Amino acid sequence: MALTDTFVRQVKHTGKPAGDKHTDSAGMYLLVKAAGKYWRFDYRYAGKRKTLALGIYPEVSLAKARQRRDKARELLAEQVDPGIAKRAEKAATVAAAANTLEAVARELHVTKASAWSPKYAALWIQRMEKDLFPQVGRLPLPEITAPMLLDALRKVEKRGVSETAHTLRQTLGQVFRYGIQTGRCERNPVADLHGALKPLVVKHMAAVLEPVQAGGLLRAIYGYNGQPMTRAALQLSALVFQRPGNIRQMEWAWVDLDSGMLTIPAQAMKRRLHQKINGRPHLVPLAPQAVSILRELHSLTGHGRYVFPSLRTGERPMSDNTINAALRRMGFSTDEMTAHGFRAMARTLMVERLSGVDPEVIEAQLAHGKSGPLGAAYDRADYLEQRRKMMREWADYLDKLRRGADVVELRAQAA
Repeated sequence: MALTDTFVRQVKHTGKPAGDKHTDSAGMYLLVKAAGKYWRFDYRYAGKRKTLALGIYPEVSLAKARQRRDKARELLAEQVDPGIAKRAEKAATVAAAANTLEAVARELHVTKASAWSPKYAALWIQRMEKDLFPQVGRLPLPEITAPMLLDALRKVEKRGVSETAHTLRQTLGQVFRYGIQTGRCERNPVADLHGALKPLVVKHMAAVLEPVQAGGLLRAIYGYNGQPMTRAALQLSALVFQRPGNIRQMEWAWVDLDSGMLTIPAQAMKRRLHQKINGRPHLVPLAPQAVSILRELHSLTGHGRYVFPSLRTGERPMSDNTINAALRRMGFSTDEMTAHGFRAMARTLMVERLSGVDPEVIEAQLAHGKSGPLGAAYDRADYLEQRRKMMREWADYLDKLRRGADVVELRAQAA
């Protein structure tokens, strides 16, 4: 007698260790155990008796179990073992899950993250989780087309973050190349997106690039009546023109006032992770003017770790917005000058106004890696003596600009 929905719902386990077997029809039965109710199908294939699991009640109803039994009987009629077919289907499902964009991207992230900086690794996966995984993350790589990807990227563009959209396009290219390398797909549809996104307009950091303007900026800095540490940070930004992060995070352990040298550890530099680990420190010769500023500052902050500590706690460096905020208070808009602009100012004025300065020496002082096949072996210490001389000349030139010497058409500083 065939089972009914009511019987299946109400039947209880009697306590038998092996469970209670209740026959339906055509080889299917309900196995009731203390842990639950299980659908089973007994069949014979190649002369051997076998059992196929059809599911668990109530997730699989009586009607659904019968459908699965009938499908298994159809396979048997075609001389196919339904047990083997089920395992093959399960394996295909697992393989498909491992082929999704999200699965491959996460695998690539785990593979590459050890060679990336922690900040970049975190940002890489965060962008994917926010903008791509919800859209196309569950799709297998071979099924993803260029229009699908473009639709996801254009949603990012609509938020007004075109740079992120372009970055994600590059990231997608990495994922699909890895998918090809690991046999998950055969082609990279990202290549078809070339030119499909809105052009990315690169806006360079605002900087003062003319001598007259530089003189006005320096007078404003030296006349700054805010925090003494902020004024000193502004002064040193002009004198040593290192990256803003290296200025604000500068530690007294890096500074040798007697020899006039700032030594920035490799791990604090803007470099790839392996260069941070294996690279040499960046040496920054200090002109007498810079040493004088640091000596005066040492009486204020020399007892702590940072040259420019946070006003709230000496255990952290000053905020990354302190310099820019000071420039705004002095009347320089974001289109006129930024903390990063001191580097461009030095690079431009040195080339145009200081005679005999080798651009290679300037690039070494800026800590710009040298291009070409010998770039990896580039030793910035080779130019150390030239840089000592250059930094003194640069500091003297800034003093002249600040005093107005050799400069005409002085413009009043904005209020």
